[in-house]
Amino acid sequence: MMLRYLRAATAILLALVALGPAHASNGQKLRIGTTLHPYFSFVSNIVGDRAEVTPLIDAGFNPHNYTPRPQDMKRATTLDVLVVNGIGHDEFAFHIIEAAGMQQKLRLIYANDGVALIPLAGAGGDVKLVNPHTFVAIAAAVQQVYTIARTLGEMDPPNAAYYRENARTYTTRLRRMKAEYMAQLADVDVSRFSCATMHDAYGYLMQEFGLRVAAVIEPRHGVQPTARQLADTIDRIKAANVHVLFAEKYFASKLSDSIRSATGVEIYSFSHISDGPYTADKFEQEMRENLQTLVQAVRAAAKQ
Repeated sequence: MMLRYLRAATAILLALVALGPAHASNGQKLRIGTTLHPYFSFVSNIVGDRAEVTPLIDAGFNPHNYTPRPQDMKRATTLDVLVVNGIGHDEFAFHIIEAAGMQQKLRLIYANDGVALIPLAGAGGDVKLVNPHTFVAIAAAVQQVYTIARTLGEMDPPNAAYYRENARTYTTRLRRMKAEYMAQLADVDVSRFSCATMHDAYGYLMQEFGLRVAAVIEPRHGVQPTARQLADTIDRIKAANVHVLFAEKYFASKLSDSIRSATGVEIYSFSHISDGPYTADKFEQEMRENLQTLVQAVRAAAKQ
């Protein structure tokens, strides 16, 4: 009888260990990790002071070429749940989870579940790639906020209604911000607007404003086009009567200057929302700047 009891107790203990860190059901606050700056903003606005929100990696690192560090593994072991992009923009997170031995212990929230994804421009071969930059837009951000809030509510039932209400308040602000800038383009015929972008980070934003992207310069983010690719792109820009090139803020390059010299396009800069400190209002602040830039560029192009 005692042996049977010890075996049962051991099995229960192993099952509890396999669950990883304790969830909010034991009265403690959920410990929520985020991989990207926008997700930190989303989650912070959803949970308020009823959960702990922690970036998986420190500020100041480029997620596109990030190499995991020991402190990242340690941080991963303290989390109950991690909010991830999961479609190509935070592959570093999965390396961290594996290195920390948390594959079966850390619950993941795939923020893009339910988002209508755009095929990646220029993607070739048999592998179907999608544009992972769903967070540089309003409509897709709203969908992600609700996905995150719903899942957190399932993990933390006592606070589920609170999370839903906060998500509703936050997304209402986002929708009103978008409406404000769409109204500023109400008198502009955007059907003739055509732009180029340095890379494909702004596809979702352009789509929801009904704007056409005639060319994407970089075949992948940070990958320089070949001389032939660049020549073909310049030809497309000229043929499509493109007047605007959107580049990434803080990352002006000789390449964009060369394109401006060859085509006469005006260059405007968007934030990728992937740099600087993690704050609850970062997404709103930088998306407002992006929308201001977008309106300025479209109105200026309409006068040409």
